[in-house]
This record gives sequence, C-alpha cells and structure tokens, in this order.
Amino acid sequence: MDEKARDPHLSWISFAALASVPFVMVLSNSMIIPVLPDIQKALDINLFRAGLLITAFSATAAAIIPIGGTLSDRLGRRPIILWGLFLFGLGGLWAGLSPLLFSRPYLSMMAGRILQGLGAGGMYQVAMALAGDLVPGPKRVKVLGGLEAANGMGKVLSPLMGAAAALIIWYAPFFLYPVLAWGAALLLYASIPAPNEKGSQESVSRLFSSLGAIARVKGLPLLTAFLAASLAIFFLFGVLSLFADRVEKPFGIKGFAKGLIIAIPVAVLALTSYTAGTLLQGKLGRWAKVAVGSGLSLLALSFVAMFFFTEKLWPFTAALSLMGLGSGLLLPALNTLITSSVSTRRRGLITSLYGSVRFGGAALGPPVYSMAMEAGKAWTFLGSAALAALTLALSLAFIRQDQLLKPVPPSPGDPASGEGEAEEREEGRPHGDPF
Repeated sequence: MDEKARDPHLSWISFAALASVPFVMVLSNSMIIPVLPDIQKALDINLFRAGLLITAFSATAAAIIPIGGTLSDRLGRRPIILWGLFLFGLGGLWAGLSPLLFSRPYLSMMAGRILQGLGAGGMYQVAMALAGDLVPGPKRVKVLGGLEAANGMGKVLSPLMGAAAALIIWYAPFFLYPVLAWGAALLLYASIPAPNEKGSQESVSRLFSSLGAIARVKGLPLLTAFLAASLAIFFLFGVLSLFADRVEKPFGIKGFAKGLIIAIPVAVLALTSYTAGTLLQGKLGRWAKVAVGSGLSLLALSFVAMFFFTEKLWPFTAALSLMGLGSGLLLPALNTLITSSVSTRRRGLITSLYGSVRFGGAALGPPVYSMAMEAGKAWTFLGSAALAALTLALSLAFIRQDQLLKPVPPSPGDPASGEGEAEEREEGRPHGDPF
C-alpha cells in the first residue's frame, strides 16, 4: 500500500465505501432467512433443502475466500473487491430470474447462489485487509469495529428488506443484490483511489515459508481465535434459521412483522459491535481477551435460556438477543487481533482464511440446527451451550494478545520475511498498552 494513502482518519465517504462491502455481503444470507418458509412453499421443498440455499453460498465463499485474499496481496485490494461485488450482484440477478426462466428453478437458483459465493471471495475480508492497510495504529480497531457494525446493521435491515420485498413476490429479494452490490462497487471505485504500488509478486515457496513462520509463532492463538469466531457465526445463522421458521409456524407471525422480530437480536449485535469497537480503541492489549471471554460466556448463557423458553416467543427473542450481545462483544476484538497479527504483506491472506472459517460456520449452521431439532431441543440448545463453554475454556487458555501482536521473526533463507515488522510493532500494538 502506498504510504501516502495511509491515513489514521478516513474520510466519511471512504469509510462508507468500505462499510458498504460488509453491509452488502451480509445480505447474502440474512435477507433470505425470513423468506425461507415462502421458498419452501413456492418450490415445494422442506426446510433442510431451503436452508441449502444458504449453505450453497456460504460453503462456496468459505472455499474461495483464501484465493481472493491471496490475489489481493498480489494484485491489490481494490480490483479484487470490485470484481467480487460484480459477481455477487450477477449471481443474485441469476437466482432472481430463475423462477421466471425455469419451471423447476431450484437448481438454477442454487447455481446463482454459488456464483454469489464466488464473488464473496473478494469482498468483506479483503475490505478488512484494505482498512488495515489504510488505517494504522490504535485507530484501526475503531474502523474495524465500524465494519463489523456495518455487517451487523446489514443483519438488522436485511430481514426487513427481505420480508418487505417478498410481499411483492417470493423471489423479489434476489433482485436487490445487484442493485446494492453494483452501487457499492461504484462508491468504492469513486472514493478510494487505486494504490500506486502493485501487490507482492513473491514466489509460492516464499509464501509458504512465511506462513510457516507465522504458524510457529502465532499458530495456536490464531487457530483458537478462528474457532471462536466461526462458532459465533455458526450459532447465529443456525438459530436464526430456526427462529424464522418458528416465528411463522407456531406463532403465526408472517410478512414484515416477522422481519421486525428477527431484526431485534441482530440489532443488538450491531449496536454492541460498534460500541465495543469504539471502547476497545487504544485498549486492545488490556481488554481484547476480556471481550472474547465475556462474549462466549453470554453465548453459553443464551443457549441455556433458549432451552427453557423454546415455546415462548418474547423470552426466546430475549435469549437470542443475549446471543447478539455476546457475538457483538467478541467479534470486533477477534477481528482486530487477527487483522493486526501480521504485516500488510500477509494481511489479505490471513483475513481471508479467517473469512473462510466464518463462512464455514454460516454454511453449517442452518442444516445442522435443522437436523439437531429433530433429535430434540436438549441436544440443540444445551449441546450448543456446552460447545460455547468449551470454546470459552480454550480461548482463556490460548488467546494471548501479546503473542498475536508481536512481530514474526524472519524465516531462514527468506530475506523479505522480516519486511513490515516495524509496521507490526507500530500498528498492531495499540499505543500505550503494556504487554
């Protein structure tokens, strides 16, 4: 990244352009969650097959995101994000046209969702890496918290947008994807100039050598951070898919009112993400692990509450909001620790690997929770509480801010591997935080 492009204070339009990327990408799943019962009826399929429309996108994104991150390190962040937004919109357009073009549109809609997943490989995680490149030092945590808040705000608005569009016809939400994705691409193209320098052109052997050095120094805390984030997303999308179905069937709430109820817990997540990002600014070294531990504790408690209030709408909604509170605490801290754990040269790849595990969680959530409910609510909710508690224990044992934020020593025979270490010392460690 050109040093002249680095600025601790992004202009509001540049931040809006970056924030539009996670906002758009979260629509990929959250906007169709309230429409899943309508898709079931229109296509005459069960909830499991309807949920695979979420899995098709998320599994593809999980597989392709590391490629997008690697390409962003080599070719630059901006072109990868722009191509990702274009493909994302194109896939949404194809999924929306499928019911008009085919008498049995399910497989064609799946193809559109897979195309959207291909586009996702160049979106949110690359935008996180670009934000890390543009904003140094303690300001980074606030910007990344803002991106997570934009992601959360997308979760808030997307159920409302999906439910409102479905009032026209059940496949109308898919046509919102190209409008919003291509609009975000234009905003980013206009507000964030292309850097003067090209990305890294290093050999594959040097890449793996450098990754090996990162794994030796930071492997265990990074893996634990990845696990905690992927489980938070797995829990969220799994329970939201169940919630959308239960709001309509047992309680008879449909249409826009259903979207409003689903939006409550994700609104809590969005507000908490923004607040946590603001409060952690300059205090990452002291409070990141506390935020992660508190968030996972709240996730475990929320599942215990869901077990007792499964048949009661508003107490269950409150329990799900507690999950939103926990996720909003831990995700901004994990985002910043992971993004700041490497220098600019490796940021695209590491954040994209992080994105893959998050999308892996989103892909598994709906089908796993659909099958778990058939085994009983104890397996579903108390089992999830136990998994959250286990992850809490692992996080307390293995996530260390000092280990994640310290520079990686050069690999033998890799003269470039030490490049950027001064940047890591200056930017990865919030000023004034002792380790």
